[in-house]
Amino acid sequence: MIRNVYCVGRNYKLHAAELGNEVPTEPMIFMKPSHAVVPLDDAVLALPKDQGEVHYEGEIVIRIARDYEPGAVVDDLVDQMALGIDFTLRDVQSVIKKKGHPWTAAKGFKNSAPITGFIPFPGTGSVTEKDFTVLKNNEEVQRGNARDMIFSLQEIVDYIGARYGLGEGDVIFTGTPAGVGPASEGDTFALGWGEEQLGSCRIG
Repeated sequence: MIRNVYCVGRNYKLHAAELGNEVPTEPMIFMKPSHAVVPLDDAVLALPKDQGEVHYEGEIVIRIARDYEPGAVVDDLVDQMALGIDFTLRDVQSVIKKKGHPWTAAKGFKNSAPITGFIPFPGTGSVTEKDFTVLKNNEEVQRGNARDMIFSLQEIVDYIGARYGLGEGDVIFTGTPAGVGPASEGDTFALGWGEEQLGSCRIG
């Protein structure tokens, strides 16, 4: 059962640059409702059609297996990982950013956090051995690797755990690499880990 859904914004330098944002000096954390989570199992996803562009953002997702305590290491805290898409109402986000409002309206809508099936977490020493990819309509649009994160997985869990708490069943979307773009009705998305496809969906 998934409990809290934490997300890290601007955790890859090239993604921050492509949206004209400054590179953060500490993790930027926001949350999505657990109701936003749906399985990426060839699902047909209904996304908002009347609020401007919806963008896809492919990410590594980690699952927390036990309560965070100071000094805990990622390899002891995380038991599984998956890939997910942080769907974002980009036009809405642009407006609320200018107003200084929370991102919930742009990030927290239903079906905005589809996740593949979970696989065993290989450990921080091995998770960088594979790239993750996002295919849109069978064409690669994103490729990322945990080694390119601005804030490491350890820094992320320490930051969230110390400030907000982490417990069993919490998941963390760890940030998206460059290549984000619009998702439209009829588009298909497939998420890959190395040579293995972990999940897919179509926008309905």
